Amino acid sequence: MSAGVQQVADGTYLVHGSNTNWVILTEGSSATLVDTGYPGDRDQVLASLAEVGSSPEALTAVLITHAHNDHLGSAEYLRSAYGTPVYLHEAEVPHARREFLHQVSVGTVLKNGWRPGVLPWAVHAIRVGGTAHVPVTSPQPFPAEGALDLPGRPVPVHTPGHTDGHCAFHLPDRGVVISGDGLVSGHPTSRVKGPQLLPDMFHHERARAVASLDVFAQLEGEVLLPGHGPVYRGPVREAALQARDRAL
Repeated sequence: MSAGVQQVADGTYLVHGSNTNWVILTEGSSATLVDTGYPGDRDQVLASLAEVGSSPEALTAVLITHAHNDHLGSAEYLRSAYGTPVYLHEAEVPHARREFLHQVSVGTVLKNGWRPGVLPWAVHAIRVGGTAHVPVTSPQPFPAEGALDLPGRPVPVHTPGHTDGHCAFHLPDRGVVISGDGLVSGHPTSRVKGPQLLPDMFHHERARAVASLDVFAQLEGEVLLPGHGPVYRGPVREAALQARDRAL
């Protein structure tokens, strides 16, 4: 495996893109892609699928934790070029269509430019499409309650706060939680290492993001795959409680 692709469980791969992660779940010849990086990460998304023995044609679906550009970047490309359905929480569907945008503004980033790491992160984000207009033309809400009939059998878990429709994905059979930006283990703008919330400026409603950590604490799993930072190994409950302690 290349440095960017890490197998963390059977058929489960965490891929480190440019300051953001995505996850590939394989089952036989089919695959589920969870998040798609920045628009500028597209070549790496396609390369990572090939590296785990998959392809865009083999994707059963794209699942999106939330519709920020660093997670939504290639969703419309995969939908339009390969017919891959793009699923999100129902509250996030209009966000993916860009009927509104709950994403940190350039002005807010500039106001926080004095903080360590913020300006280098911002320059990189702009370079890889962080401010590009990449709506999904026809995103869909999850087709069923509970486990989705997709490779990995992911269970959507609504964890609002970062955005209204932010969702984690629980893989109980694999002992894995894909946490998106509701619970991360690092970020270029954070000096903290380990389980944490993203810095305040990134959350649409910080108080709800803190409350959602209690939802994460109820999920059984020993492997946490965050939207930013390295894999966390250990009880997901402990990671969530540690992040909550840091946030309070």
